[in-house]
Amino acid sequence: MGAVRKVVSYLGLSGVDHYDEGYDDEQYEDEYVPATERAARRWRANVDSSRIVMIQPLKYNDAPLIGQHFRDGQTVIMDVTGMSMSEATRMVDFAAGLAFGCEGRIERIAERVFLLAPSHVEIETT
Repeated sequence: MGAVRKVVSYLGLSGVDHYDEGYDDEQYEDEYVPATERAARRWRANVDSSRIVMIQPLKYNDAPLIGQHFRDGQTVIMDVTGMSMSEATRMVDFAAGLAFGCEGRIERIAERVFLLAPSHVEIETT
């Protein structure tokens, strides 16, 4: 027996309690929901989906406003023409992460103008 095991045994830390009862998986089968479905339920529209919000952020600190509307299930048009190029890039990166995390979409609709659509909104391009 090694020195470490002797010390652990002497301190009474070597004994591991083994449980006789197994884990009953059948008890929790009905409660299992895949992560994607949980996310879709969480971000499901709580408001009228026909409402579109137009936001022209002037600084990156306006990002929470965009996130709030998008998480509430509203379609957001984000116009970053009034921002510097570096802040506009950060804002678009934020919006892309927001859309991905909430299972939505982001589309460029004009120069420095983007559409953020929740998962329940269908975008048709021709």
